[in-house]
Amino acid sequence: MLIELADGRSLEIAVAGPRDGRPLVLHLGTPSGPHTMPSLTEPAAERGLRTIVCGRPGYAGSTPRPGRRVADAAGDVAQVLDRLGHDEFVTLGWSGGGPHALACAALLPARCAAAATLAGLAPHDATGLDWMAGMGTENIVEFGAAIAGPETLETFLGREASALARVTGSEVAAALGDLIAPVDAAALTGELAESVAAGFRSAVSSGTAGWRDDDLAFVRPWGFDLFAIATPVRVRQGGQDRMVPPSHGAWLAAHIPGARARLDPEAGHLSLLQDAGAILDDLLEAAHW
Repeated sequence: MLIELADGRSLEIAVAGPRDGRPLVLHLGTPSGPHTMPSLTEPAAERGLRTIVCGRPGYAGSTPRPGRRVADAAGDVAQVLDRLGHDEFVTLGWSGGGPHALACAALLPARCAAAATLAGLAPHDATGLDWMAGMGTENIVEFGAAIAGPETLETFLGREASALARVTGSEVAAALGDLIAPVDAAALTGELAESVAAGFRSAVSSGTAGWRDDDLAFVRPWGFDLFAIATPVRVRQGGQDRMVPPSHGAWLAAHIPGARARLDPEAGHLSLLQDAGAILDDLLEAAHW
């Protein structure tokens, strides 16, 4: 579904769950196009939630927005919710979606009842955090390219995109290489593997602009004050995560006012999704829904 925004851009979204359900705005990882992810949307529907997967500019059918900041996601979400007839919402961001969920918590406090970040990134300029320590080789190279600048990053992503454009569920674990811990390799089968692969294919279906602008936004100032967030926030992170190391979750939990964290030393990046029901229950409790 394409939503036309006030500035003339289009934003592609995917919707799942009961039409009269309360809205859960889901921000997927990087790279990923908007698609319904059953491991999250099915337990959400069981809890009476209507999941709205907000694509970010440059992915799939969404108009690119070069130079966008993480903060800009909040304005797009507000317009999507207005078009769909929703006011109050909760939000969950997985991996690269985590910062965008936090942007909603910070910048839409009157509408965002609670936010959760699941294996989400901390700011690149976070004081006291060695940002790339513990990441797999592929992410170190990718974010190093982002730090070097758009041209270097675009060259890197152009090489990577050709493989992701045709990746299948049975191939996706191998495609992620050093980013996959054993606990994640064990989880990345069946429906989850197919869903992750579909997200990758969708992400690069119209080029690499969305992926590029996500990466650049992560390593630049996010555009909002994490320390001033008043919305209830829940942080989940796995101790075996090689995509977003556990130090990111620990930093977020320590610096977002009132944040409550569950840092599971035995979980990875993908295996956290096996606990989706409990994650959603925690988010709903935070929202008093």
